[in-house]
Amino acid sequence: MAAAQRFFDKAVAENGDPDKAAIDAINAGRAVPIVVRQVKYLNNIVDQDHRAIKRVTRPMLARIDLIHMIRKGQFAVDGADEM
Repeated sequence: MAAAQRFFDKAVAENGDPDKAAIDAINAGRAVPIVVRQVKYLNNIVDQDHRAIKRVTRPMLARIDLIHMIRKGQFAVDGADEM
């Protein structure tokens, strides 16, 4: 969070304060205007959309790590030599 704040402070120092007039100028030439919504939880929609993907990929990542460990000889199972 501190890095983001430093980046924002640097951008404002170099370019000046953000101006809503820039969005208004862009919207003047568009059929569908850009609407800037100041809502704190807009990113939650994206996170919720990826919830099913996360549920599938997390166990898969554990299995991939286990395969790499077996291949490198970092994981030993009792009785594996007998198989």
